[in-house]
Amino acid sequence: MSEDARTEWGQPSTEYGGPGPDRLGAALGDLARRLRGEKSEQNTLDAIVHAAVDTIPGAGHAGVSEVRRRRRIRTTAATADVVRAVDEVQYNADEGPCLSALYEQVTVRVPDLAADPRWPRFTAGTAKLGIGSMLSFRLYTAEDDNLGVLNLYAERAGAFTDESEQVGLLFAAHAAVAMSDAQQVTQLTHALGVRDVIGQAKGILMERHRLTGDQAFASLVTSSQRTNMKLLEVALRLVESGELPTPR
Repeated sequence: MSEDARTEWGQPSTEYGGPGPDRLGAALGDLARRLRGEKSEQNTLDAIVHAAVDTIPGAGHAGVSEVRRRRRIRTTAATADVVRAVDEVQYNADEGPCLSALYEQVTVRVPDLAADPRWPRFTAGTAKLGIGSMLSFRLYTAEDDNLGVLNLYAERAGAFTDESEQVGLLFAAHAAVAMSDAQQVTQLTHALGVRDVIGQAKGILMERHRLTGDQAFASLVTSSQRTNMKLLEVALRLVESGELPTPR
């Protein structure tokens, strides 16, 4: 998307050929089609952050922060190194707009990062990183306690407006759906891979010891319990080495 189309959303554009709302709808339609075409979860995340910069007025950089199963937060996609640097300050300080959006379930706009009193440790840590304003959107809360935030960054103060927030909310809704779909595909692919490995291990035991499928599976479970290893690890060891692991 052109710079004019991104920063002057309310004006006619030769790119989308219509007024602001039409162009926004076209941009979000393009986004949905593009995200559906991505082949992996990471590709989907990378596409989201780059599209956010192209779509949301004022955004110079973008990143996605995620907490998987309520564990440590991390940046899973970013358009620039400065995004990861700012995020790391937030994580270490345990405060900042990203964390507020994540845990307080709000949209957080920071017009002037240097002058904002809400997160003193965070603003002190980012003073030399060249970011003047931020905008953060909560993305989703999944049943398995996964949390996500879309963070936008600009070098100058006052870069984000009411329009930025409105467009960003619509964009975040599309991004959340795309992320959820990509995660489900990843989980399904992993599950199929696990089933395949366990099936190979069962086949080895069935042929070697003349066992039924249930007996072979029970043998894997017993080995898992005796060695204090996960069932998948036991199956992988058998497939790769031809032997069941033994207790230490």
